[in-house]
Amino acid sequence: MRLYAAADGAVLSVSGPPDSPTVRRRLEDRTLECVAADSRAPARAFCGTFDRGLFRTTDAGETWHSVGRNTVSESVTSLAVSPDDPAVVYAGTEPSAVFRSRDGGETWSELPPLTGLPSASTWAFPPRPHTHHARWIEIDPCDPQRLFVAIEAGALVTSPDGGESWVDRVPSSKRDVHSMAMHPARPGRIWVAAGDGYAESDDGGETWTTPTDGLRHNYCWSVAVDPSDPESVLVTSARGPRRAHSTNSAETYLYRRRGSKPWTRLDDTGLPTGEGATRAVLAAGSAGGECYATNDHGIFRTTDFGDSWTQLDVPWRESRQTASGLAVAE
Repeated sequence: MRLYAAADGAVLSVSGPPDSPTVRRRLEDRTLECVAADSRAPARAFCGTFDRGLFRTTDAGETWHSVGRNTVSESVTSLAVSPDDPAVVYAGTEPSAVFRSRDGGETWSELPPLTGLPSASTWAFPPRPHTHHARWIEIDPCDPQRLFVAIEAGALVTSPDGGESWVDRVPSSKRDVHSMAMHPARPGRIWVAAGDGYAESDDGGETWTTPTDGLRHNYCWSVAVDPSDPESVLVTSARGPRRAHSTNSAETYLYRRRGSKPWTRLDDTGLPTGEGATRAVLAAGSAGGECYATNDHGIFRTTDFGDSWTQLDVPWRESRQTASGLAVAE
């Protein structure tokens, strides 16, 4: 097992057996936004911060160094590694822009502007309405040149050519997408967790549906798909942003949907939910049924896709902080 988490006020590198992992805690004086890693280069990972730019490790989290300082904006809000080539990495920023590295993070270049799209004049992040950012980048595992970029808040935009050109939002898409998931066994299928609800597409984002029967909390944050069963999906959600993110008023839940059945809320499974738990960040593992989650209570693992969770033996501070990123590298 190897994973990287932006949680508990630090970047945590966790490796080894789940019941006795080795933990490294770094970048404790940064405002963390996101992490990304890849199993083809597990010792290399990236962390985006809100005020200090982009950091990279090449020694499994022992040391982190600033990269892209003269190119990438200082507020890095999303990261993604190409499923085709682990040396190709994308970074989204505030204000909304996307940068790309083709050499594992050594050098970076800005892709054509997102803000030239017609809908850009309507984009605004409610806590800071004068600006907006690229909250999530998803790369199609069946077509690595196809990118999806979620602008918080205002649009889900796409690129057919690795970010060389952009296509604006379609009418049926969500406007406040927080995270996305795709699966190599289901070409064209996209799962979306958004502040304005949950959505799915079966045609690569051309049209969207909103299967929400049983989903009673519609402020959705994180979504993950079972590695061996693309008909099984987990989502974390709350009634609104304060319930999702604030440790003082937190009340969040975990739901699962299988096939066309209604959503089922998963309570009392070992993953803290309900009152007193902020929304968890999910990341699918590599084996069937495996998924990881982190929130203000710790890092957790399931091997039966949500029926039961075990907390990893990772030291956690008493002062709870909302988690912002999770990436599985092995």
